[in-house]
Amino acid sequence: MSEVTVEFQKVGKRFGNRTVLAAVSGALRPGQVLVVAGPNGAGKSTLLNILAGVLRPSKGEVAYRRSDGPVPRTHWFENLGVAAPDMAVYEELTALENLRLFARLRGLHRSGPEHTALLEELGLSSREHSRAVGTYSSGMKQRVKLAQAVLHEPAVLLLDEPSSNLDGAGHDAVARLVARFRGRAAVAVATNDPREMAWADARIDLAL
Repeated sequence: MSEVTVEFQKVGKRFGNRTVLAAVSGALRPGQVLVVAGPNGAGKSTLLNILAGVLRPSKGEVAYRRSDGPVPRTHWFENLGVAAPDMAVYEELTALENLRLFARLRGLHRSGPEHTALLEELGLSSREHSRAVGTYSSGMKQRVKLAQAVLHEPAVLLLDEPSSNLDGAGHDAVARLVARFRGRAAVAVATNDPREMAWADARIDLAL
């Protein structure tokens, strides 16, 4: 997939009378990690949802661009990988079955060994692949969410608190994943974790 830059200008979001974001500008560029920091409630997740196209901004603009021109909003999803705490996985399925389903939904033709290798890269051992995700700990479910986010090698990767519920080994696995995608994708990380903030090539600090 070709490189994609995400530009956002004076993005704001209101929910009723409450302003969550006010005139935030920046860019996600291939080969860089943009860290979005700020206290809880400052709008970090809201900004990532706007960049993903899940929310429409109340004001401002978001544009996906390739070297040959803009990417239509209807095609953002093809370029995008997202992992966030409020995302769901299919708890009655195994981790491998979840990845196979996500692959089919994206029209991918990936082999079982590729799925297995990705799960093991994120710290899910082979003995855990046959268990229903509903039996997993919160940290193990987080690993499945991260795997589905990068399954299709996205050009834009949005990670909301990616190390949440993970132990030290899990954080290290996420750090390796971010390092791998930094070289090929535009990456944004919403976080208050100092270890994740250290990944930043650029940073936006939001305030309440």
